Amino acid sequence: MAVRYSTSTVHPRDSISYWLEVATKAFVRHEFRSLDGPSYRGSIHAGCLDNLGVSTFECDACGVDRSARDIARADSDDILLCLQLSGKGHFHQDGRQGANENGSFLLIDTRRPFSIIFPERVRSITFKIARQGLEARLGNVAGLTARAITPVGPVAGLASGFLSMLSERLDAIDGAAASKLVEQALDLVALAASVELGQTGTRVSSVRSTALFRLKSVIEAHLCEPSLRPAVAAARTGISVRYANALLSREGSSVERYVLNRRLERCREALEDTTQAYRMIGEIAFSWGFSDLSHFARRFRAAYGLTPRDYRRQALANGESTRRAAST
Repeated sequence: MAVRYSTSTVHPRDSISYWLEVATKAFVRHEFRSLDGPSYRGSIHAGCLDNLGVSTFECDACGVDRSARDIARADSDDILLCLQLSGKGHFHQDGRQGANENGSFLLIDTRRPFSIIFPERVRSITFKIARQGLEARLGNVAGLTARAITPVGPVAGLASGFLSMLSERLDAIDGAAASKLVEQALDLVALAASVELGQTGTRVSSVRSTALFRLKSVIEAHLCEPSLRPAVAAARTGISVRYANALLSREGSSVERYVLNRRLERCREALEDTTQAYRMIGEIAFSWGFSDLSHFARRFRAAYGLTPRDYRRQALANGESTRRAAST
């Protein structure tokens, strides 16, 4: 569900502090300064398509800085894709400056400091992309940040138009369609970056690596469903069970084993979590897709050497000992 923010809802004297608050929610922790005086105007339409954050915003001239201190205080590991619809933006990162305007877009890494100057009123879209999804296609993005990709080339133009379309239809797209459209968008962005920037060290991932990432994403998204069988996971990824198993065989696994191991890992994390100590072990197992408690207990013991009950008792006791030691 998309959320709309606007400085028109607050008193002009509170507009800057309000804008910083909502922009931090929509994007990342940062420092902000108005270039148009104390009364500031801006609006944001923020939402998600599957795991892709999409925020369309319009604002007055301003400056944005993300420092090492901001990074240390935040947990973001996203790549930002900034698509300029109107006005101009000057983006600085990794010793480069990119001028973004007229449908061009560029990448910003939230794990490293950056600064942005909007010298005039602008309209733009920022996409928050999970690092794993983009780097599965491009490799390390360090050489691509703050480098504007203009829509002049055919691939870049297609990517720019497709990204703009996703934003316009944010409220209407959901479910399986959203997941597939996001994958197509990332494929286009990766192809545009490799073609338009001509990076010798940049690569669009193989069909196999892209398919493996999609398969794992589907499994992770539906892990809690007892009906998640190899055939279901493969069908939702758009590949055959045989191909899905072949993708995982390079990691010494299969779809069935991968699903089981991920469910066991999720249950183990829950059993270690002191905030979930009130939950019954059976409830935890069922919430992560197990339908038979005795089967879960056997599998858990085989994986971790203890029954779920003993594992929880030991983990919580160790946690309590650590807390007591830290308090003395």
